[in-house]
This record gives sequence, structure tokens and C-alpha cells, in this order.
Amino acid sequence: MKRPETHYARSGDVHIAYQVVGDGPMDLVFVPGFISNIDLHWDDPGYAHLLRRLAAFCRLIQFDKRGTGLSDRVAGLPTLEQRMDDVRAVMDAVGCKRAALLGASEGGPMSMLFAATYPGRTLALILYGSYAHFHTWVMAPDKLEAFVASADLHWGTGASLASFAPGQINNPAFCDWWARFERHGTSPQGAINLARMNAEIDVRHILPSIKVPTLVMHRTSDIRVAPAGGHYLAQHILGARFKAFPGVDHPIWIGDIDPIIDEIAEFLTGVRPIQQAERVLATVLAIDIADLGQLVARLGDRGWLEWRERFRSLVAEALSNHRGVELGLRQSGALATFDGPARAVQCAASIRDAANASGIAVQAGLHTGEIEMRGAEPGGLAVMAAMRIAQAARPNTVLVSRTVTDLVAGSGLRFSDRGLCALEGLQTTMRLLAYEGDGMPGRPNTAVASRPGRTLALDKLSRREHEILGHVARGKTNPEIARHLALSQHTVKRHVANILMKLDLPTRAAATAIAVREGME
Repeated sequence: MKRPETHYARSGDVHIAYQVVGDGPMDLVFVPGFISNIDLHWDDPGYAHLLRRLAAFCRLIQFDKRGTGLSDRVAGLPTLEQRMDDVRAVMDAVGCKRAALLGASEGGPMSMLFAATYPGRTLALILYGSYAHFHTWVMAPDKLEAFVASADLHWGTGASLASFAPGQINNPAFCDWWARFERHGTSPQGAINLARMNAEIDVRHILPSIKVPTLVMHRTSDIRVAPAGGHYLAQHILGARFKAFPGVDHPIWIGDIDPIIDEIAEFLTGVRPIQQAERVLATVLAIDIADLGQLVARLGDRGWLEWRERFRSLVAEALSNHRGVELGLRQSGALATFDGPARAVQCAASIRDAANASGIAVQAGLHTGEIEMRGAEPGGLAVMAAMRIAQAARPNTVLVSRTVTDLVAGSGLRFSDRGLCALEGLQTTMRLLAYEGDGMPGRPNTAVASRPGRTLALDKLSRREHEILGHVARGKTNPEIARHLALSQHTVKRHVANILMKLDLPTRAAATAIAVREGME
């Protein structure tokens, strides 16, 4: 799904930025929380995953509230009534007569007011991590003043992350995105104004006036808004349904968000989406900008920021041309998956050549294996391996694992053997090869065809891994192996992943074939 175009609706004298995604049978207006930036949402894998999944069963309308993101900055504190008018203006601009409203956090009170005032235009109301009275369920006055003082000194550095999503503090990519999110969401004074406006929110008196179907959702240990605030809403809105989800992080797009989206889909459509496979085979591409510190010093802050935006555009174009799916744009590069290894290699070369044309060197790593698809951020050892291979590559080099070259045999892609490499943090070695270019049609891939026969290296496996591989060869599932060996399913899953990594294999089926050939069945 390509990033949608941004448009503007007039709400009085203020321009409100909005985007429309999907073409489902019903309209869903996403009313965001404290701050937002509808362009920047797509740069975070979790936020992009949320938007794509919502757009799969509806026409999704997202917008930036006045004073935030791409919408006009305003003088003074906007009222809830003004912000409610912004929702109506956006709906009018897209020809939406009636919509469901998804109000997250601070967006909840505005959505409640809209539902009570315009029941004829409200199909349903969904409230996530929200509240009716700020000081009761979000911050006492003294904590509010501490937050304001911190915003005055540290806004734009990402310092507020601990107050919203402490579970992400040790995630460097997310920390970098959150700091940008602060800066592009609003100014320091804007953040202070918004915090003070939120402190005045009290919509408890309008809850009995809401007469539309309502779903209230809250995380059980939400650090920002007390779960009691969600229970209060469900108890005082007629017929409201309450659903709790585990977790401490407040934003809706962080953590295991698929169950939340499933609940929204079932509430609106009556049908719960079918869960996708948790593990799928994919080729992972990791791109790192070579000598990043020296590059930033050479270009200067402004020059670096300008080039980084150009780099992100060329990455997006290359992924679109080669059917890649973006997992995230990091400060130091990019991460993506492909359903075909040959396209992944050619995409990596395309990005390398485009960056090199502007005088910047990048290094790319590719590995094919099973990746975890449950949740917003696919991961697993295959993702880690691709990142480590990229780190091992030289500038202007596309380096791949032997698994990748096995799967592109006959494609005409040429590689040169770079030998065995110990990958940091993975406790294993892998044979790596450098991409040298495309051959003529019908010309054999000499680097792959001429290499020595595969050495199984089963001696790399521990005694326990040998034992588990034998069970895999007999067709047992992870739960069955766990029961037989009195291990946890997580432990078995980790052992299987290590086996695939040590043997440089993409799937359990490939491991089974080798085990059978070695008489381990």
C-alpha cells in the first residue's frame, strides 16, 4: 500500500490536513491523541501496520487536529467544540455522511462529544485508552506542571517517551522516530498549550447522551491513562461494551495490536478477521549507510537531513519497483522484506547505485528465512541475520547469505564467495557472497554453480538441537516436541530457529530433508 496523498479541509479559517486510505464499505474516522503527523505515521512500522489493517475493512480517514502535525497552528487553546467541528469539516470534505469514530486517548472526549451532538452522522463509537475527566484518570495538577516543565526544556528530544511507552525506551529505532514525532507533531509551546487544554477536559456529563453502539478498549496497566477511566466510560455510556488488553504502553499502535484491530473489525463488521500465519518465509534486506558519523560531519546537520529525506524517497521508489515491503526506515538505513530473493537482490543493488550516484556509500545485507509476522514489527533471527550481514559488508557492497544464492540459482545473478563470517550476536558463522551483477539470459550462475558441495556441519548443533532436529524430521510440531521433552514451547521454538540459522536453512522442511538424508528420521 503506497503512502496516501495529503489534502486539506477548511474548518472556519483553519486548514485541517487529512488522508484517506482504503475503499471499504463503511467510513472510519481515526481521531488521534495528544499529537499526530499523518505523514510521519507511515514511517513507524507499528503505526503503518495499524493504518493498513484498519483500511483493509473500511475507508479510513485520518487527520491532524488543529495546532498539530500538518494542520494550521492556531493562537490560544482550541476548544473541544472547535476540534469537533474539525471532524465534521473533514467528513464533509471527503463526502462522508456517516462514519464510525475511533477516538484514541485525548481523541476520545472529542469523539464522545461528536457522537452525542451528531448521532445521525455517527455510525458507532470506539474509544481506546481514553477518559472523561483529565485530572481524575490522567494527571493530577502537580504532575501536569511537571510534564509542562519537562516539555519546556526537552520537547523534541523524545524525553516524553517514558510517559507514554516505557516499553520502547530500549528500542533505538523507535526512540529516534518518537523524537521526530514530537518535533513534527507540534512545537514546545504547542505541547504546553495542548497539555493545559487537556487538563480542562471533563465530558462526564455528556456520557448519558451518547446513544450509538460503543466499544471501549483499554490496556490493563496503561501508564498514561488509568484503566479505571475506561471502566468509567463503559459503565456510563448506555450499552457500551468493554474489552481489556494486556500491556503498559499507552499508544494504540505499539505492542501486540492485532487483537485490538480484530476487536474493532468484529465490532464494526460482525466478522473477526482470520489470523495470518505467524511465521512466513521471506527475504530480508537491511541497508546501512556506510561511515554514518563521518557523513554527518561532512554534510553538516542541514545537509544530512536533506540527504536523508532524498534517501528515504529513493528507498520507497526502489521497494515499490521490486515489490518490497518496508519494515522501517532507521536513522542508519532501512529494513524491508520480499517474497522473492532475486527481486530483493536487485532492489538492494538499485538502492546502492542510486545512493552512490549522489556520493553516498551504503552497505546491504540479505538473508532468506522464516520471520515472525504476529504483531506490528516482523522479527526473528532472519531479520537479525540480515542486519548483521549488512554490518559485515563493505561500502557499496551487497552481501548475501548462501541461502539466498541457493534460491536464485538459474536466475543469472552472479556472486563471488567471501568465505565464512562470524556474525556478531548470533553465535554462528555463515558463508557470505557478494553480488557482482546480472548475467546474460541463459548464462549459468558460475559463482553458485561452481562452488563446492554443501557441507552440512551438523557438528555445529548442540546435543539438544540434534535431539530436537530428530523430532522435527518425524513431523512433530513445536507443542508436541515441548511435551515430549518437558520443555516450554518458547524454548523449543528458539532451538528450532537456532538449528535453521546454524545450518543456513530457510525452513523446517529444508531441515527435515537434511535430517532424513542423514538418517535422523
